[in-house]
Amino acid sequence: MSARPKLAHLVLMTANLPTLRDWYIRVLGAHVVYENGVLCFLTFDEEHHRLALVSPPRAPLQARTPFTIGMHHSAYTFPALNDLLDHYTELKSMGIEPLTPIQHGLTTSLYYRDPDGNLVELQIDNFAHAQAATDYMLGAEFAADPVGPAFDPQRMLDALRAGTPVATLLTRAWAQSGPALPNPMGRLTSPVGH
Repeated sequence: MSARPKLAHLVLMTANLPTLRDWYIRVLGAHVVYENGVLCFLTFDEEHHRLALVSPPRAPLQARTPFTIGMHHSAYTFPALNDLLDHYTELKSMGIEPLTPIQHGLTTSLYYRDPDGNLVELQIDNFAHAQAATDYMLGAEFAADPVGPAFDPQRMLDALRAGTPVATLLTRAWAQSGPALPNPMGRLTSPVGH
């Protein structure tokens, strides 16, 4: 293939368009480009739309479950750890808390569940270059646990503010040094509301 495609946008079906629209506006800092009651196009960057919401009239949509075949989650990257944790603080002040934070090793990630039950990952890349992340994925630590441990984002924020180096906070060793937390895969595959 001579030209490489890049991901342009995601489209979600919903029976609850206004609630879902407002949630993504808050969580992604998005704004509405176009909306007509059936369709809503949102963007948060240079693209004309990154997310579309579709609410088909008179269509009996069924609720998504963690066991529904299809997309598991969408992910959005922040430039730096302080940006991710500042956004965590903003969302927490609005009552939006992560379902589970995970130190994947290649990313530091906060997973949220939108009002329809879709998983949304807010993350930072822990490596400056994609090849370094790929090398990590081919290494022993990732092979032993390709998901990684949960961590407490408030503890991470407090440690960052106290002067703990970012490089230390982006390790699985730091994540594991905190209190024991529920298995993140259990949280990601639990029924909505649990």
